[in-house]
Amino acid sequence: MQLTLHVWRQAGPDAAGRFARYEAEDVSPHMSFLEMLDEVNQNLIGQGAEPIAFDHDCREGICGSCGMVINGHPHGPKKAVTVCQLHMRSFSDGDELWVEPWRAKAFPVLKDLVVDRNAFDRIIQAGGYISVRTGSAPDANAIAVPKKAADNAMDAAACIGCGACVAACPNASAMLFTAAKVAHLSLLPQGQPERPERVSKMVQQMEEEGFGYCTNHGACQTACPKEISIDFIAFLNRDALTASLLGR
Repeated sequence: MQLTLHVWRQAGPDAAGRFARYEAEDVSPHMSFLEMLDEVNQNLIGQGAEPIAFDHDCREGICGSCGMVINGHPHGPKKAVTVCQLHMRSFSDGDELWVEPWRAKAFPVLKDLVVDRNAFDRIIQAGGYISVRTGSAPDANAIAVPKKAADNAMDAAACIGCGACVAACPNASAMLFTAAKVAHLSLLPQGQPERPERVSKMVQQMEEEGFGYCTNHGACQTACPKEISIDFIAFLNRDALTASLLGR
């Protein structure tokens, strides 16, 4: 395949950005999108040009490092996949692809397609943990967990923190991410002692980071590569209301 790429290039956080045009030739349909970008970068390096900067790590859809908007869709046109799992057979010969970084005030562009997602780390540091002693692993495993609670906690824990939910939301809200990180702990018995403080601190931090408010568009759920449900946002809202009534 031959593709025309329009890639966002930005030298640094304070530099002006623009789209640059590149021709990707002899693209195998079996390549992943990142492998295709690797080939483009090799050609750029061979020409003495600056390669395109983009985040990646495991390339197995697990780490959440990769992330970019392709033709207006976070992670591209396929559902329930990350960019590293998106194969070029999803496109047709001669297609034009517009590739840009996540767009959010809380995700400032560092370079090209790379954004600073440390805001997510700070939300987790605010309360996304359990500090209550549960003894050793066998002791913790001896605590009975209802199957429904365990299943729901695992569904929430599937969040990889890629930021697609923020990029898809017209308000750049991080509610789905925060809700998943709140729920997967608060649904478990070990997470109950700190439950009110957890949701209050994490929501407060989310707001301080500059993310927008949730207005129930549902775009986050559609863009999420792990298909995390917006039902967890309802869970967060209930917990937040309870915490406020308790004065936490």
